[in-house]
Amino acid sequence: MVSRSARLHGGLDLGSTAIKMLVIADDGSEIAGVQVPTPWRVGEGGTTDIVADDLLGAIRTLIALIDAQLAPLASAPLASLAVAGMGETGILIDAEGRAVAPGFAWFDPRGLAQIAAFPAVVREEFAGRTGLPLGAQVSVAKLAWLRDQGTDLTGLRWLDLPEFVVAALGGDTALELSLASRTGLIDQDSGAAWPAMLDALGVTADLLPPLRGGGLPWGTASGAFGSRVAGAALTVAGHDHLVAAQANGTLDADGYHVSLGTAEVLLRVLDAPLGFAARQRLADALINEVRHVVPGQHVLVAGVKTGLLLRRVLHAAGISDRAGRDALDAAAMALPLEGELPAGAVEVTGARNDDGVLRLTLHAEASPAEIFLAALRHSNDEVAQLIAAMDREVTPATHSTLTGGWAGMASVRRARAEVLPKPSLSTREQDVAWGAADMARRLVSASVPS
Repeated sequence: MVSRSARLHGGLDLGSTAIKMLVIADDGSEIAGVQVPTPWRVGEGGTTDIVADDLLGAIRTLIALIDAQLAPLASAPLASLAVAGMGETGILIDAEGRAVAPGFAWFDPRGLAQIAAFPAVVREEFAGRTGLPLGAQVSVAKLAWLRDQGTDLTGLRWLDLPEFVVAALGGDTALELSLASRTGLIDQDSGAAWPAMLDALGVTADLLPPLRGGGLPWGTASGAFGSRVAGAALTVAGHDHLVAAQANGTLDADGYHVSLGTAEVLLRVLDAPLGFAARQRLADALINEVRHVVPGQHVLVAGVKTGLLLRRVLHAAGISDRAGRDALDAAAMALPLEGELPAGAVEVTGARNDDGVLRLTLHAEASPAEIFLAALRHSNDEVAQLIAAMDREVTPATHSTLTGGWAGMASVRRARAEVLPKPSLSTREQDVAWGAADMARRLVSASVPS
């Protein structure tokens, strides 16, 4: 049992499906962990957003649940707390720090018309400057959409979700580099705001609070979220996939860190940016080259919407619980990966990172397991294309580490073994939350060994 006076460190993971909180001790051992569903509002046509009050309400609930778990174990408040989370989604705030608009999910389709209307030079240079493909996913698309819906951006500031939560906890108003890299506002070579993009939005650099690296001091938590976190040293850990990979120690120059959540993300670390031309080529394959949570390093981020499609396959089959998912996994494993139906009997599309809409064409009777396997084969094809594009720019990887909820399914691991080099499974269930908690620990315990 942990000493009641032991120092405790918290990590928050603002995920697409759930928001998780984990508390660890100085030695890295896990003491308590809880999660709640991410409180999205879902509308027509795939529109998905989140209201600031709902987000902060979920954070309050998590902290209360953690406090209840910790009560019989430890009396001390958290010594430190770090927040990691998804990219692209953020909140516009006014001068008093109040949210003036909802945050949009990274897979929300709004903004397509707005990016098509950006000046030609911005559209042509976007990928080379920002390291991101130009699409509705990037934050600037949502900013332009809000502007065209009547939101006056003058005097407002942008915070990604983790930075917004840290500010609400009482911390500084600042942007973390790996998260800011997901917005489309940052020039990857300079690490500062891209003037042409600011002009296209009709804003100044004041839209962006000061930039700093992940894991640095971000102020101290107030008492607004309860005594368990009051006084905790705060930091923003960074983009969720990068935080998980860094904490796991699996993101080295020779390997892929593969996070299988709502999005499936393949990461490769770079010691230096690849440059404008390479970023343009990679963006054509929907691959990002952006800043890492580790100062000075960059990463390749290649994604497919595997988890989103698999979840929709489960819903279409009426499966909504872990028992149903496990039964489907067993049924899929009882079949060969290619299934037992004639070739082409089940056609699946939608895994590309610029899509996400599950489309099924059935030319024969197909069980849920056959459909699930077809979705895995389709996403395998997309992953193979991403790997080929990265291999044209950097030395091919020699190994892979799989993390995330979908990696717990044997059928998913079997499929990825067909396209990933020497895959192995992470030993942690909550890599992002643990990675954030570890960053928090290091913030106040730099001398404590891992």
